[in-house]
Amino acid sequence: MALSRPVVLRGGTAVPMTAAREWLQADVLLAGDRIVAVGPELEAPAGCEVLDARDALVLPGFVQAHVHVVQSLARHRAEGLPLLRWLAERIWPYEATLTPAEVAAAARLGIAELLCGGTTSVLDMGTTHDQDGVFRAAEELGIRLTSGKCHMDTGAAVPAGLLEDRDASLAEAEALGSRWHLAASGRLRYAVAPRFVLSCSAELLAGAVSLARRHGWLLHTHASENADETAAVRELTGMGNVEFLADAGVAGEDTVLAHCVHLDDGEVRLLARGGTGVAHCPGANLKLASGIADLPRLLAAGVRVGLGADGPPCNNRLSIFHEMALAGTLHNLARGAGAVDSWTVLEMATWRGARVLGLGDEVGRLRPGAKADVVVLGCSSFAMEPAADPAAMVVYGGGVESVRHVVVDGTVVIRDGVLTTADASVIRHEARSAARAVAGRLGWS
Repeated sequence: MALSRPVVLRGGTAVPMTAAREWLQADVLLAGDRIVAVGPELEAPAGCEVLDARDALVLPGFVQAHVHVVQSLARHRAEGLPLLRWLAERIWPYEATLTPAEVAAAARLGIAELLCGGTTSVLDMGTTHDQDGVFRAAEELGIRLTSGKCHMDTGAAVPAGLLEDRDASLAEAEALGSRWHLAASGRLRYAVAPRFVLSCSAELLAGAVSLARRHGWLLHTHASENADETAAVRELTGMGNVEFLADAGVAGEDTVLAHCVHLDDGEVRLLARGGTGVAHCPGANLKLASGIADLPRLLAAGVRVGLGADGPPCNNRLSIFHEMALAGTLHNLARGAGAVDSWTVLEMATWRGARVLGLGDEVGRLRPGAKADVVVLGCSSFAMEPAADPAAMVVYGGGVESVRHVVVDGTVVIRDGVLTTADASVIRHEARSAARAVAGRLGWS
């Protein structure tokens, strides 16, 4: 995507996320793919596009550390099931039947939803096939995406259409990474994504680790999401889930583990000591009755944690606002009121999440030199009134309806709540048509 003309976000309340509890009346000037200045009454250069940020909060674009956009066509079709049955009875048959066009339609639907909800950077896991369609959708729509094909080479409940030859699967991932890593001016990146221990042989995990480390790509998998899953891993390996992954090399600052609900104290220490990133997905964990990850314990131990909506069939939405609201309230049940401060939650949705994704200081903060990824949240909804502490407003009162403008890499992708990089009605039409075809093949009513 070509770089756009300079943009100034005019007249808003900037929440830079460079220091806790800091906000100011300020404009934000963007040029090329970078933030140039944050300050009051900035002079707009000639030819600059001016976006109205009055009665609005201006924040760094939101970051999600774990989603599955390919699962979008199965939304509202996998209700009332725990994780292992949900996978075996609904999700794996769905993924196995997807055609290349349906993968693309699902990805476009999910990515459009993410952008319209203010998410600008995301770590995604695909299915085992047709991953090019996910990257093409991200390239077109303008999101900052890290993603990779899923790897599965074992498991009694895994359909034949998803089981792969280990060497062929890893070779395909290497070819995908060579095509897409740092494409779209660096906006797209590759991640090696073995699904989870129960569907990956030890040899596949070892090959995934070797591939990721050889190229400097992220490792991305699921761990300790569900009690039955965790018990099965212990029976199979004699270790806890996170412990086994760490022993296999799936750990460290280049690794993101989704969920981490069921951990012992030793595994928490392993995560903290190795710098392994964790994606906290409270919405999906509640829907699948997987449990509640002990976020206060992880944060207190120094574990790097971001937020993620997981997949549309196990959450029904890809809203960072839903995850923030849950992360800021759910843990009060066990830990008492204020267990996770709203500013900490907002950090997980911005710079903390960016660091989990290996984006360092490139995104997640409004400061000169950072990537021009910005979201403007209007404050006119009743839930955002009256104006007060911005973190409380966003975490407890914000919603996707608040999103006014979104900029990624200096390009305005949402203007006045409308997607600019594609026709939203076409995306919906394609998704509905694809979903009907999938449901017909699978016998879903």
